[in-house]
Amino acid sequence: MAFNHRKIEQKWQDYWLENKTFKTDTSDFAKEKYYILDMFPYPSGEGLHVGHPLGYTATDVLARMKRMQNKNVLHPIGWDAFGLPAEQYALDTGNHPATFTVENIDHFRGQIQSLGFSYDWDREFSTTDPDYYKWTQWIFTKLYDQGLAYVDKMPVNWCPELGTVLANEEVIDGKSERGGHPVYRVLMRQWVLKITKYAERLLADLDSLDWPESTKEMQRNWIGKSVGAEVVFKVADHNKEFTVFTTRADTLFGSTYCVLAPEHPFVEEIVSKDKKAEVLAYVNKVSTKSDLERTELNKDKTGVFIGAYAINPVNNKKVPIYIADYVLSTYGTGAIMAVPAHDQRDYEFAKKYDLDIIPVLEGDISSEAFLNDGKHINSDFLDGLNQEDATKKMIDWLEKNKVGQAKTTYKLRDWLFSRQRYWGEPIPVVHFEDGTMRTLTLEDLPLELPATDDYHPSAEGHSPLGNAKEWLELEIDGKKALRETNTMPQWAGSCWYYLRFIDPHNDQAIGDKDLLSHWLPVDLYVGGAEHSVLHLLYARFWHKVLYDIKEVDTLEPFQKLFHQGMILGENGEKMSKSRGNVVNPDGIIKEFGADSLRVYLMFMGPLESSLPWSDSGVEGSRRWLDRVYRLFTNKDNFSEDNDNKLDYVYHQTVKKVSEDLENMRFNTALAQMMVFINDCYKVDKIYKEYAINFVKMLSTFAPHLGEELYNILTNKDSVAYEQWPSFDESLLVKDEIEMAIQVNGKLRGKILVKTNEDDKVIEELALQVENVIKHIDDKTVRKVIVVKNRLVNIVAN
Repeated sequence: MAFNHRKIEQKWQDYWLENKTFKTDTSDFAKEKYYILDMFPYPSGEGLHVGHPLGYTATDVLARMKRMQNKNVLHPIGWDAFGLPAEQYALDTGNHPATFTVENIDHFRGQIQSLGFSYDWDREFSTTDPDYYKWTQWIFTKLYDQGLAYVDKMPVNWCPELGTVLANEEVIDGKSERGGHPVYRVLMRQWVLKITKYAERLLADLDSLDWPESTKEMQRNWIGKSVGAEVVFKVADHNKEFTVFTTRADTLFGSTYCVLAPEHPFVEEIVSKDKKAEVLAYVNKVSTKSDLERTELNKDKTGVFIGAYAINPVNNKKVPIYIADYVLSTYGTGAIMAVPAHDQRDYEFAKKYDLDIIPVLEGDISSEAFLNDGKHINSDFLDGLNQEDATKKMIDWLEKNKVGQAKTTYKLRDWLFSRQRYWGEPIPVVHFEDGTMRTLTLEDLPLELPATDDYHPSAEGHSPLGNAKEWLELEIDGKKALRETNTMPQWAGSCWYYLRFIDPHNDQAIGDKDLLSHWLPVDLYVGGAEHSVLHLLYARFWHKVLYDIKEVDTLEPFQKLFHQGMILGENGEKMSKSRGNVVNPDGIIKEFGADSLRVYLMFMGPLESSLPWSDSGVEGSRRWLDRVYRLFTNKDNFSEDNDNKLDYVYHQTVKKVSEDLENMRFNTALAQMMVFINDCYKVDKIYKEYAINFVKMLSTFAPHLGEELYNILTNKDSVAYEQWPSFDESLLVKDEIEMAIQVNGKLRGKILVKTNEDDKVIEELALQVENVIKHIDDKTVRKVIVVKNRLVNIVAN
């Protein structure tokens, strides 16, 4: 007999919403708190596909278990709805992004509720809600007050056709990934956040986090701490000097040329007349390349001699100055000293342009740079020293001669924070005619986006907000002013949403201090590994700023992080519209039920793995749930008395499920639950208490069926806050066990013996098994090896 999933699922979804079953009283400090959070979704026009609920199902299973373990669980959901995709779709279709976003959220909400997730819907918000982005804007004003938000002219990837700045990852061969439009490297006025001020803290505090090591390593690499020295090079025949950073100050005697970024401000001033045209042409060519293209390791190295020389400070030798695209003005000082004998990129460049290669470490440089440590040569006062000693001695020399100093640098760049688009949070700044500017006060927030149909970006780099004249122009204390027309990037709203969920309706602060103190940090944060760097780094940065201004009292926002894997198409390829392999969960839910989908998602393999979708797998999950339903809806299958036949498997199941869920091993927990059901079918009667407690565990994976069966078995309204079952360790030992018998390593039989039986007794029983006798009859038994409670291996020849 199959259960009517549509009727049962609708019944319990209505019950949960009407009774606000999962509403959290965040002011209840008596219970231990458990804050479990999904990376909130971007509500795209396509809606959910089956990959989206993977992480949501995992967190829901845990949230349901924690409630039954008497934890005060906070499990909220919201929408990360600002950003370029919604705006671009609106431009392509003629829909307004605000209208389009509301429709998408309604669609997403319906899909998510149909999956039975136990979210507290009273806490729902979108980053596009003025009541929410009022506080995003307020945080920006605090960043500004702390000197962490500033305006600068920066080289950016500008696409006139799209009318916006593009990230490096969105530029391929000098063209936009979207549409293949030309992209130019230009200087533009941008708002920037000084994340670099927090580089060391962002790096050091990673060690305190229970995060995947791969994610922490990605953040370490992104921050890119380098310990080394700054060295000052004077420009020959010019009253100019530039600074380079190097981690290998010990190799300074081997520096035979210097390279400046094509955008370096000195290039125009020191280029020789005969090289000017060639240099200008190269600079223009480079302007169409993204930083990623320029620094690609396997690309051909290009550069141009600018007709000027620098003075190597350690030996006063003249070295030629080149410009090359692989040196970036936004990284380090925009200048490098090249040591071709001991750096492969410099080696290839020197070979191409016939530049000197002087070894300063003992080693073979005949075909490639020597990159290992060795004794120094050709290095005057460093000769004979190893790298560590030579580096220290060289830095001492640089500092003594005032031509350099020890220096720690970071690869991390300040965060380019402004976008020349409409669909984002307005930056709460006004500009006066005298060139001064100030942020808006809290009383003036939120600064709402103006309602306009003219949200097309301009080819000149002006934001669409500049067209909203009534909104743009204002007067403050008799002084004329203009509002800032750039908007914030999509990352802004997701930097602090975890914090707002704790106190989402507070109109006086980002959250009540006592509530924030109690609920932070988030105990478990689950989302895709694609957010390993940017979102997680930006959120950590904002949190540390809020800590410094005493808005929060924890150093980090997310104590434990878990990345779910990806659900692939049946052929193992990534799901995408272009491949036509996207599976819509709506159809699966309609045919098999949300519980079947949830069970399948949790059973298909380890949560962190990427695994192919299988329709037959969902069917199998449905068949198992039908099997449970048939067993547990027949009253004749139960007994109020325990005949002890299921003691072992029941307590084993409670133990394994409890421990596996705690450790995010959902597939093995379900496997054990299937073992229990198999054993239930083998006995005459099931002890009813065991059945009731099994349903509690089932309700975490299949909440609709779990609620229905619990109601049938107990006549209680809901299982959601019932007590999680416990297990008895003393009942986890079987009275009898089955032992395998091998002859010369091959299985020849099995015997049933008492647990921990004496080895001699086991040996005698094993030698009496008929099939064993047959395989040793013409042989001499040399040895009998008994592996306690597992197997017997007989060695005979």
